[in-house]
Parts: sequence; structure tokens; C-alpha cells
Amino acid sequence: MIKLHNKVFKPFLSEGQISAAVDKMAAEIASDYKDKTPIFVGVLNGAFMFVSDFLKAYPYPCEVSFVRLSSYHGLTSTGIVETLLDVPDNIEGRDVIILEDVIDTGRTLKQLVHLFSGTNVKQFKIASLFYKSEIYNGEYAIDYVGLEIPNNFIVGYGLDYKELGRNLREVYQLNQGNMINLVLFGKPGAGKGTQAGVLKEKYNLKHISTGDVFRFNMKNDTELGKLAKSYIDRGDLVPDEVTIEMLKDEVEKNPDAAGFIFDGFPRTEAQAEALDNFLESKNMQVDATIALEADDDVLVARLLERGKESGRSDDQDENKIRNRFDEYNQKTAPLKAYYDKQGKFHSVNGIGEIAEITERLSDVIDQFVVIQ
Repeated sequence: MIKLHNKVFKPFLSEGQISAAVDKMAAEIASDYKDKTPIFVGVLNGAFMFVSDFLKAYPYPCEVSFVRLSSYHGLTSTGIVETLLDVPDNIEGRDVIILEDVIDTGRTLKQLVHLFSGTNVKQFKIASLFYKSEIYNGEYAIDYVGLEIPNNFIVGYGLDYKELGRNLREVYQLNQGNMINLVLFGKPGAGKGTQAGVLKEKYNLKHISTGDVFRFNMKNDTELGKLAKSYIDRGDLVPDEVTIEMLKDEVEKNPDAAGFIFDGFPRTEAQAEALDNFLESKNMQVDATIALEADDDVLVARLLERGKESGRSDDQDENKIRNRFDEYNQKTAPLKAYYDKQGKFHSVNGIGEIAEITERLSDVIDQFVVIQ
């Protein structure tokens, strides 16, 4: 496995498989053009490695040039193909063979055909190292194909994800596991925030802390922030409807996330039902709720020590700390019963080294990870 930006990719094609495909294409084209001097036109940026290896394998005289087009942003095609480097000047009356790294929907190919349609080339053919036949619209013939592949997002051997991965000798495909949505519980001092930070990196999850979301909305004076502040200023509790709307915004701002860790929400059974209803509207669900369990005396000692460094008054008074524990127990008890009925409540020992606790949490989470 490799990680590029926030995505994980798994091996798909080895260096040997790619080399064999390139050699096969070079042999086929050489057989057709051995008595001619074709111009090979590589499509940048993706085809630079393919063109280089192809030319090494091609045994007869030839010329090479490049065009540059772009239609991808991140994982998806924008649908708009830009011409960044135009066709070469010396192609009139010549045999031209386009060398593409991959053909999928055919949008780029259509633009290529358009680019060359106004020229007086003798013959115009398309050669693509990779070909996604299941999504190609079939408008134009593809004359030479190295490997037919499924419609998976791939990187390596010239292909990129947000400009990373082009230099890889092998080809990797996006590791599309199922979405994981977690609710993380824990008494103050149980290390919930620390573990959420580790888990979000390990599983490519988005950590949504209710406290952080409230602070962001009120600091930035959003409509929801103003609404929440109006309740707080009156001394009232912020209604669940406002909180869930803030969470909706956070989820919708992160469409590429492989899932979410909800921290600080839900706190009541009504909130849990609201979260379930929202996720269901997005064809999602809470997969697991995990409580970090720890002995109260251990947590009290930990918080008192933390209070010396942070200066937080609520971490410097043992009575206040134990009152917070009582409040947590009262609120979590009905939530435990709610998620227990769904078979989604899990308890994990929250005492130990950070890595040890992460491993315990991962043992639970890994039950829900499906590698395709």
C-alpha cells in the first residue's frame, strides 16, 4: 500500500506487466510502419514514461513530439478538456500515431481528434497503453491497446493523483474500502481527542468535534453560529436541530472522506436518532460506537496533572472533575442502551500507551473495513 495526499492505493500492475504491454505495442506498430517514418505524438503529462519506454522498444526510424491536454482534477474528470500544448508544425502529409497513457470516457480523445482534424496528416492513429472499455463511449477507433483495465482510479507510471505518483514504476489503484462512521465516547481525560487524531490519519477519516464545530461557526459568524449564539446568550441550550445542521455542513464539506469520527455528539438518545436519520438520508450509517473506559481515580490523577500545565480551572478541582464524570455516566447510559440494541456499542480499555490503545480501537474498527 502507498499513501498519496489523503488517499491510499494498492498494487495493481507490476513493472513487468507494464513493460510487456509496452513491448507488445511497439512490436505491433513496428510491423505496420517498418517501411515508414511515423511521428509519435505523446500526450502530456501522463504519457511521458510510456513514450520514453515505447521509443526504446521501437526498432525503426521515427520522430517524436508532444501535445498537452488536461481534464482531471483530483480523482474525477472536470468534463472540460484544456489544450495546454498544441500540435507540432511538421506533420503535414505524415503518418501520426498518438501515444496516450489511458483512455477512459473518451473526452480527451475527442479533443485530440479535433486538434488533428484541421491538419493534413496522411494517416492518424491512436495507441493507448491503458484502456477502460467499460466507460469508453466508442466514438472513435482505438488502433493499438496495451492493456484493457477496469474503471478504477490508477496512479503510477506517469499517472498522478494531484501531481503525486507519476514517478512510480508500478501502477496502483485506489483502495476503495467501505465508509466507516464512528462515534467515540470517553470521560474527560480518557484520551479521546488524542485517539481521534491517530485514527483519522490511519483510516482517512474526518474528525468532527462538536466543540470545534461550534467554535468555528460562532467565530466566523455563520448563520448557524449566530443562531447558536442567540440561544447561548439567553442562557438556553442550543437545540438539537441547530447542532445537527452544523454536523450536516461538516459532512457535506468533506465528500472525499472515507468516513467520520463523531466526537461530542450525540449526547442524548434524541440526538442519536437525529444522527441516524441524517446519515440514512446520505445512504450512510453509524458503524460502531466505541467507549474508552478508564478507572476514575486514574483519570482524576491524569486531569489534575494536565491542569497544572493547561491552567484549566475545571482540571484543577477534584470535585469538579468527579461531577463531570457523573454527568458523563448519566448521559452515556441511555446512549449505551440505544447503540447496544443495534449491536454497535463497544468498550475499549483506555489505559496504557497511546499505541496500545490505538491497537485496541483498531481491532474493533477493522471488523468494519472491507478492502475491495
